[in-house]
Amino acid sequence: MPWGVRDGMIFFGVKVKKNTMPTQSTSSSKTAQHSKLREFFIDQLQDIYWAEQKLVKTLPKLSKASHSPELRQAFDSHLNETKNHVTRIEKAFSLMQEKAESKECPALKGIAEEGEEIIDETEDNTAQRDVGLIFAGQKAEHYEIATYGALVQLAKDMGETEVASLLQDTLKEEKAADQKLTQLALSGINKEAAQEMEA
Repeated sequence: MPWGVRDGMIFFGVKVKKNTMPTQSTSSSKTAQHSKLREFFIDQLQDIYWAEQKLVKTLPKLSKASHSPELRQAFDSHLNETKNHVTRIEKAFSLMQEKAESKECPALKGIAEEGEEIIDETEDNTAQRDVGLIFAGQKAEHYEIATYGALVQLAKDMGETEVASLLQDTLKEEKAADQKLTQLALSGINKEAAQEMEA
């Protein structure tokens, strides 16, 4: 049987067409490729959705317990941002045609409980309490920064550009809130707490 090589392929007496193998459509291939990733992404989105809702309830407690007017204002300002974060997550669910559901976040739950313990274990109107509240606030911010940073990248990897953009806006605000708390600590709260005497 005659044979030869054409377009880099060996053939035996038959015409060989290039790209004759069946291929999946781009959309079905994308769905198959990202199905497990999408499932994980939605799971983590539910986690941070719960966390943000928890912070909407927790931040007013931190604000009320603050001794420093600047710290109180920082918590109040971030409360308004956090309410927007909840709305953005709900929009992200909608863009992905998923129901907005939350799943308890053990990490943030523990951080929130720690913040309440700090309030219970420190005296009113002291810089020591403010130091503790900043500490708890930054723990929450760092958890959120890590979560949103990962979610933004996953959204990009899945081709969910609108979702990635939404979450990127929140990530920027979380980083700014963390920097604000650092500035407050360095502005004198830590030094003031160091000078306070034990009762």
